[in-house]
Amino acid sequence: MSTRGMTLTTNECAVIMRAMGDATRLHILESLLDREKCVSDLVAEIRCTQPHVSHHLCILREAGLIEGMREGKRVCYRISPRVRRSLENRREQGFDFGCCRLSFPVASLAVHGR
Repeated sequence: MSTRGMTLTTNECAVIMRAMGDATRLHILESLLDREKCVSDLVAEIRCTQPHVSHHLCILREAGLIEGMREGKRVCYRISPRVRRSLENRREQGFDFGCCRLSFPVASLAVHGR
């Protein structure tokens, strides 16, 4: 994964695009832009089963977009520091990977209270 101003390889870009090619995973990414969350928080927010959310978290983690930290019996996730550096200004809530950009609509930010 590269940082802002550097271009990803074609393979790196394809991995990221595949990982973000699902509405549930995009919802998880958008939610984690706000703050770190544990799996149970994401299950309640997304209203999916724990195995379903964990499956999507695994895909995002393997793509290098998020990382998990164990806190006792709980696992909490956050946007990976390398990806966080690629964030555009916080008003737009988006990612700039060099090869492409992903911005979440301003309307969705209001829904989440940001």
